[in-house]
Amino acid sequence: MTFQRLKKNKIAMIGLAMITFLLFFAVFAPWIAPHDPVEPNLGKRFLSPCKEYPMGTDDLGRCVLSRVIYGARVSLQVSMTVVGIITVIGVTLGLISGYFGGALDELIMRFVDIVLAFPGIILAMAVAGALGPGLFNVMLALALVSWTGFARVVRSSVMAVKEKEFVESARALGCNDLYIMTRHILPNVITPVLVLATLDMGFIILAAASLSFLGLGAQPPIPDWGSMLNNGRVFMRTAPFLTIFPGIAITTAVMAFNFLGDGLRDALDPRPQRELKK
Repeated sequence: MTFQRLKKNKIAMIGLAMITFLLFFAVFAPWIAPHDPVEPNLGKRFLSPCKEYPMGTDDLGRCVLSRVIYGARVSLQVSMTVVGIITVIGVTLGLISGYFGGALDELIMRFVDIVLAFPGIILAMAVAGALGPGLFNVMLALALVSWTGFARVVRSSVMAVKEKEFVESARALGCNDLYIMTRHILPNVITPVLVLATLDMGFIILAAASLSFLGLGAQPPIPDWGSMLNNGRVFMRTAPFLTIFPGIAITTAVMAFNFLGDGLRDALDPRPQRELKK
């Protein structure tokens, strides 16, 4: 039923198709890319888009199309890793906070408030700057500042579910807290987690590109969309395609995950739509 509702959402299906293309390029980059993305060719610097180089070449003569394709692999690797980490952290803390309540809930939520008191990208910049440039440090920095949304969403859902009759029945049967949390509560709060994870994929891609643009992310010669934008901004007047194509790639990836996330939200919880129809 959920997939049937999702199929009816044209915007969500467009997003899913775009994500499928991105995954295809990322997985099969070595076979799709027409040239080596890191091998310089100084004799072919700043070539405009042509048949041999459909997106032109950069200041070192490297194929921009090949670097954009390999950049999809880097961006998806970062976003999937970070979203996986923050999902585990946020869901775990949200479960504990919402289920046990009391002083433990207060402690966790105050820590969440402290993290949320700072703009996420600024805090990520500070952490990445302290750790030093590099993809691993960027992933760690983004994971440390991006888990709070999951914790708050899961906590609120758990507080509603734990009062249900089936949870009370499990307690009456002598089930321990861990069993109740993982077998009865978690499956009933997974819907908003899936939606939030999909939406956060786009946010992490954009945040990682921003940090790479500032020189804190992927280091040369790794092909990364953010670093490509940074390298191309110097030549915007003479070779604007150096920023246009990686910019389009970032925009496409972020829009794709936002489209799919919105569609998943409507498909997994269609009640608002039904209320509007009434």
